[in-house]
Amino acid sequence: MAEVNASSRRQSLPFVGGLTDDESGEPDEPNGPVGLARHARRLAYPGGMARAYDVEAIETKWQRLWEEEGTYQVDNDDPRDKYYALCMYPYPSGAAHQGHVRNYTFGDLAVRYQTMQGKAVLSPFGFDSFGLPAENAAIKTGTHPRVFTEARMAELKSSLIRLGAVYDWRREIWSHDPEYIKWNQVIFLKLWEAGLAYRQKAPVNWCPGCQTVLANEQVLADGTCERSGDLVERRELEQWFFRITAYADELLEALDDLDWPEKVKVMQRNWIGRSEGAEFDLVVEGNEDLKLRVFTTRPDTSFGMTYAVIAPEHPLLDALTTDPHRKEVEQLRQRASHETDIERMSEGDPAALGKRGAFTGTSVVNPFNGEPVPLYVADYVLMGYGTGAIMAVPAEDERDWAFATLHKLPIVRTVQPPEGWEAEGGGAYTGDGIKINSGFMDGWDIATAKARAIDWLEEQGIGERKVNYRLRDWLVSRQRFWGCPIPAVYCDDHGVVPVPEDQLPVLAPDDVEFLPTGQSPLVNSEEFLLTTCPIDGGPATRETDTLDTFVDSSWYFLRFCDPWNKEQPFAPIAAQHWMPVDQYIGGIEHAILHLLYARFYTRALIDVGLADGVPREPFKRYLAQGLIRLDGSKMSKSKGNLISPEHYYETVGADGLRLFHLFVGPPFDDMDWSDQTDQLIEGCGKFLDRLWRACTEVVPAREGPETLSDADGGIRRVVHRTIADVTRDLERWSYNTAVAHCMELLNALQRYAREDAGVHQEVWSEALGALLRLLAPLTPHVTAELWEHLWPGEPSVHLQSWPTYDPELVRQDTVTMVIQVNGKLRDRVEVDADISESDAEAVALASEKVAAVLNGGSPRRVVVRPPKLVNVVV
Repeated sequence: MAEVNASSRRQSLPFVGGLTDDESGEPDEPNGPVGLARHARRLAYPGGMARAYDVEAIETKWQRLWEEEGTYQVDNDDPRDKYYALCMYPYPSGAAHQGHVRNYTFGDLAVRYQTMQGKAVLSPFGFDSFGLPAENAAIKTGTHPRVFTEARMAELKSSLIRLGAVYDWRREIWSHDPEYIKWNQVIFLKLWEAGLAYRQKAPVNWCPGCQTVLANEQVLADGTCERSGDLVERRELEQWFFRITAYADELLEALDDLDWPEKVKVMQRNWIGRSEGAEFDLVVEGNEDLKLRVFTTRPDTSFGMTYAVIAPEHPLLDALTTDPHRKEVEQLRQRASHETDIERMSEGDPAALGKRGAFTGTSVVNPFNGEPVPLYVADYVLMGYGTGAIMAVPAEDERDWAFATLHKLPIVRTVQPPEGWEAEGGGAYTGDGIKINSGFMDGWDIATAKARAIDWLEEQGIGERKVNYRLRDWLVSRQRFWGCPIPAVYCDDHGVVPVPEDQLPVLAPDDVEFLPTGQSPLVNSEEFLLTTCPIDGGPATRETDTLDTFVDSSWYFLRFCDPWNKEQPFAPIAAQHWMPVDQYIGGIEHAILHLLYARFYTRALIDVGLADGVPREPFKRYLAQGLIRLDGSKMSKSKGNLISPEHYYETVGADGLRLFHLFVGPPFDDMDWSDQTDQLIEGCGKFLDRLWRACTEVVPAREGPETLSDADGGIRRVVHRTIADVTRDLERWSYNTAVAHCMELLNALQRYAREDAGVHQEVWSEALGALLRLLAPLTPHVTAELWEHLWPGEPSVHLQSWPTYDPELVRQDTVTMVIQVNGKLRDRVEVDADISESDAEAVALASEKVAAVLNGGSPRRVVVRPPKLVNVVV
């Protein structure tokens, strides 16, 4: 029989009373751990009913012990199998709110569960402490960002300790630490040396509210800043970039092997945006020496090209614009310069397309049929994607159709629409079909025609196969003070020069003036700005931009592996030991920005020699936790709609609040904080009260080697099935069902305790030992206290092995199969646990209740999930 570790231990309890909610009976010994808690001040629920135990005394006691004893500290030479559990390190906005509670409860559960599985668990913590809010606060109040930030770090750290979340605090890091800044700058220099960091003039997204440049990913679909909500503008500035596009194919292909939610992988695939197609030349009519290069993913539709479009920023636009049309083209170019890429790519109102395009006065020649087509300039074509020019086939593209209709341009179908398409309204047809009006491609399917069209272009010497990406290089310059300074200087004689490594870190001074000028405050600090050239010692000026804070968060998980290293960002051997992160937890809002950047950065660090032998994928499994909404909006400090956990710490305690967040629904689902939420939280507290009484107030009536009764055997089967169920649930993130199984076990134990024969000592001991260990990662304080009381002198419940189950006790001969019709319950029947699909379907269709619904008819289909469920669809 598989062992349940506590099954043979004897309880020596001052058993009194039963499992009722009253406090009758003699108190426990005043000097025992439970006795002390029972004689201490008890908190009450909002309705006035007292708690079964002193929540605050017990929880603070164990929080102190875990820290003092270093229970969750782990060294790099620990011989146990490693497990790296990590929640995204937070921006320190102040004390924890319910979003923090939810996130760090999930993370803490993973740490404690894997520790009980016998693994050496790395559980570090740190702060993403650079960022705009601290600098904006400095502008408003005059408080230095460092003072502002560190005060909020202390608040958040205190809140997380009160939650019972455990970390190896020796490894704590924060982005604004000079040591971390130094290694950030060392990495930047290595990337610069390798050609992965570069500087160039480029159109950028400028937020007038934040007074800084934004990456494309930080601009919302409506053209506003994700942080301030201000309308983003376009400006031309010299900027620093990371060459993430060099890794586009690898970042895309490696997604297939990741154990991540599919929706997150889809978001990353779409952002990388790999497009296969062709590039080819369109000769300008009347000037064979002037050619316009276009990119298309559908070269098979080229016979349907009736116009072409060029981007407003295209270097050939001026040469291709005739004088009568120059004013209109210039007006459009000016409008486009004030729009973000996202605004320009949005579909918008088709009627507005007339304002988004202008005729250049020039025509280009379609090489497939030799016909001239007019060339337009339009804002929805971007210079940064493909060649900055496209062919337009209105019959096979909805936007091209709308544009052609407004400008009275011809429309030629090249794919046969299905029968009745025109009668139902027609319009652009983007589906499959046979090629028509396509010359040598007529009669072919789309895939064949596409391949042959590219072959023809290459044979003619006017085009080639091409792959393009939506992904752009990562713009990392920020015109802010509170960030990591970029280690570069500008010299009249030598240009842009890297700061030597022995002069790092470059730190910002404290005596800067925080004004919303549109420039970094460092520009006005002579102490910082004026320096010498590292090459010849001549006068030079420092770079005043700082790095995007996403740079800080793109490698912090590697520093956690070796945070004490004074010689390098981290020792590769230490990162080899701990990486990849086995379980990464964070919000879905980081699915593109942070995760993509971190994946790129890890690869880049390996390729420049800073992370030899480290896995190229940093995060093995990723849990994208759902959002918490209040009144329909995501909880956030900026919206002022946060719910503090402090009130709940004082009533149901951290354990009760943790249990609620685990029980309320699947962790990846969003949840709404409503009027009923407090009732659910109170219910979780009452469950823990019942657990307390079950462990302290039940008197075993029997013990010894006597034959076990049917009730004894039944409760043992329930215990072992619960172990199997909870273990499976925790491995697949089904935390809500794990809690439900623990609640069902406690209910079964209560029924067992009311049996006339009473409970058997060893059966009861086995059951409580299993239940406390199953709940230990979920509700760590109360389980630690009860374990210490039940088995004094034994190692803490959190140092016990995870319980195992006996397969023979888990196996069921029969189960209850639910029968539904159109998803509604109609019947329940007992069936063999190993019933086949065909037999389960036959049993369901033989049900009188199902037959009554069918009324002699046949079902459309039958969905069979043996042995638990059959759904008859009619």
